[in-house]
Amino acid sequence: MNALLAATLALGAADAADEPAADRIVAAILAANQAAVGSPRTRSAVTLEYRYVGSGLTGTRTEQVDLVTGAYVETTVAGGITEGDGFDGTTPWQRDISGTYTPQQGGDRIPAAVASAYRRANLWWRADRGGAAIAYIGRENDASRSLTHFSVTPKGGKRFDAWLDSETHLLTRVAYDQEFLHVTERYSDYRHEGPQVLAHAIERDPGLGEPAIDHLTLLHCDYVPAVPLTAYSQPRTPVTGAIIADNASSATVPFRLLNNHVYVEGTVDGKGPYTFIVDTGGHTLLSPHLIKEVGLKPIGEAVTSGAGEGHGTTGFVRFDEIAIGAVQLRNQDGFATDIYDKTIEGIPVDGMIGFELVRRMVMTIDYGRHMITFTQPDRFEATADSGVGIPFVFYDHLPNVAGRIADLPARFDIDTGSRSALDVTTPFVVAHRLRERYRKGTNAVTGYGVGGPVHSYVVQTPSVAIGNITIEDPIVGLSEARSGSFSDPNFDGNVGSGLLKRFVVTFDYARQLMYLKRIEPVPPDVGTFDRSGLWINAHGDGYEVMDVAPGSAAAQVGLAVGDLITLIDGRPASDAGLSDTRQRWRSEPPGTQVQLTVRRGSEMLNVTLVLRDQV
Repeated sequence: MNALLAATLALGAADAADEPAADRIVAAILAANQAAVGSPRTRSAVTLEYRYVGSGLTGTRTEQVDLVTGAYVETTVAGGITEGDGFDGTTPWQRDISGTYTPQQGGDRIPAAVASAYRRANLWWRADRGGAAIAYIGRENDASRSLTHFSVTPKGGKRFDAWLDSETHLLTRVAYDQEFLHVTERYSDYRHEGPQVLAHAIERDPGLGEPAIDHLTLLHCDYVPAVPLTAYSQPRTPVTGAIIADNASSATVPFRLLNNHVYVEGTVDGKGPYTFIVDTGGHTLLSPHLIKEVGLKPIGEAVTSGAGEGHGTTGFVRFDEIAIGAVQLRNQDGFATDIYDKTIEGIPVDGMIGFELVRRMVMTIDYGRHMITFTQPDRFEATADSGVGIPFVFYDHLPNVAGRIADLPARFDIDTGSRSALDVTTPFVVAHRLRERYRKGTNAVTGYGVGGPVHSYVVQTPSVAIGNITIEDPIVGLSEARSGSFSDPNFDGNVGSGLLKRFVVTFDYARQLMYLKRIEPVPPDVGTFDRSGLWINAHGDGYEVMDVAPGSAAAQVGLAVGDLITLIDGRPASDAGLSDTRQRWRSEPPGTQVQLTVRRGSEMLNVTLVLRDQV
């Protein structure tokens, strides 16, 4: 009778004096796994080289792992695109495709790295299980195989579930939550490599479909003596890739604020001008028509997700220069993807400026003057006029700050690309029963993103704080999303330009500080929400009704999804006026009458819409 079977039978025979039966099963499972895999030499490390296939690209992935602690560095090079990450046992970091290295201390990044290191070093083999809580869950069948399923929660790490083949005792699958994704890794084709038996085929599936799955094939394995853990720390490579013409300290450019989005004009490889949204929640994105006009060549196909519940695809594209006034982003890889459709914004949007530029330049957005100033980081010096400094950590590419919703402590991402004031994530809404706490509100579409429409229950809260800056009576969206970034339990809310436009906002990514300076007087449409009950998109001949909030002014006069508003107070409903119309309907007082001409099929209707508060 093998040890694992004996331990399983012991579940029914355990008494109070024995080690708990479940613990004996776990011990037998892991002893069998260690015997099947084999142990590396004491105080050793390993370098693993894989063939990589993913995101429509083929290349190599190299992993360097300390087999005592699990500290690691992982680098993927495919199609000329390089990215990676690492963990020295203290601070996770990542290398983005533009070549910068950034510490990752927000959201679930530290516990996820702890769990990854735990798996890489097989710390569950230790007598103390590496400090983890391990629970035997049971036997399961997978096709023709019997699997042993158990869960592992490392000390300071995220839970993951593991399945071992009950016959070979080799790991076949792990599953874990990361950000808002549920990731499954599958292992197969085990063969001898030096002192161990290793999986030569690995598949990492984040649950977004085939284009998002990474396939790894082990090519080479080299066991080496251990090196200091500092070898796994974030490289101290200078941040390069952006300059200001004539080596000026700073440069200022105007912007348009449309739909609470910040838009600037720029050129790509000397061609343009093109319209770019400035989005701290995004990356360098170039639209297909821009890529075609400039003559760039996209490669690959990756999956993107955002605030909505859907997801899209993107490729990669190399450019020589994006110039925003005198500021130049040079010789980098960006993403090739559709951005905002003209129907959503009312204007064509050609590209996005995001993390890659703000990581290289201090950026000050003056929402009152509609000006952005970029400053070389080594020449930036905060003064009293900069406002109040608020420290942040990075959660992926986003600044993540401490704050509050009324009396509830919270962590917020800062996202200039969001039109809202604050969107509260679904897990936080549920955990704190915010729908019960704030009953007066409305169900509405509050925006469109990469993942499609964003649905929220919109309320007004007594206050929101960012750091030690308090904003009274803001409008807040309580997310109802079951997927996408607003379903992420690892942060609590997303602060957008609907709130930030009360301030002059400075982002200093090098020092991980954000500065807020209040604008006086505040813009007229802050602290208010749409009083029409409509979400409208531009549609050539007018504004198409995409959503009608239940019980709203629009619902009362019978407006319906699919209606086309052609005239507003006798004036054509033009694409260019979409932002102004949305702003008007949230800033004009309750009781304002708006005369609409509406096309419904072949019928023309005259409708008087009387604005009224929804929250």
